[in-house]
Amino acid sequence: MAFVFMTGATGFMGRQLSAELLRRRHTVRGLVRRGSEGRLAAGCEGVAGDPLDAASYQGQVAPADTFVQLVGVSHPSPAKAAQFRSIDLASAKAGISAAVTAGVRHFIYVSVAHPAPIMKEYVAARSEAEETIRASGLNATILRPWYVLGPGRRWPLMLLPVYWLLGALPGTRDSARRLGLVTLSQMVATMARAVDEPSTGVRIVEVPDIRLNRF
Repeated sequence: MAFVFMTGATGFMGRQLSAELLRRRHTVRGLVRRGSEGRLAAGCEGVAGDPLDAASYQGQVAPADTFVQLVGVSHPSPAKAAQFRSIDLASAKAGISAAVTAGVRHFIYVSVAHPAPIMKEYVAARSEAEETIRASGLNATILRPWYVLGPGRRWPLMLLPVYWLLGALPGTRDSARRLGLVTLSQMVATMARAVDEPSTGVRIVEVPDIRLNRF
């Protein structure tokens, strides 16, 4: 069984993933801001710290063998470009540093599908985080969803006819698959499998594989 340290453990994906990992009998320790411990999944151990400051929590990462980085701006939009660097990228770099210091064997990171015609600053921040992971020498699984459907995140379903049309045309088929929609349950299942089956080197998981829960 794995010992998992997770940032963003009380968030959209973190709480669901924590519960699934605990169901699989893994140990989960989640980073939370002080006072938010009650939002963790039942059975998840809470550690108070600042996800933007590795020094505030890196002493609590060991003996974890797996680090899951889930901190990020909620409901990304072009108007939040500055936050993609000050929160998403900064927290990822802090997490990578803490994982390296703690001797973590496997790092799991939720990036974003790219290239993409919009949200360039978001893609750029997540891509820089990917490069930082590679430079660190960590074994890693990097997931690249485009948009994750879940509670409060259903409006893209209106785009399904457009996705169907783009997927039917040879010239846009690959882009439609790479930038397709995935569900929260698909993301949780794929991340849980990544915990169960750690990567050697850097493993990239794109939208079609997230949907099928395969590597």
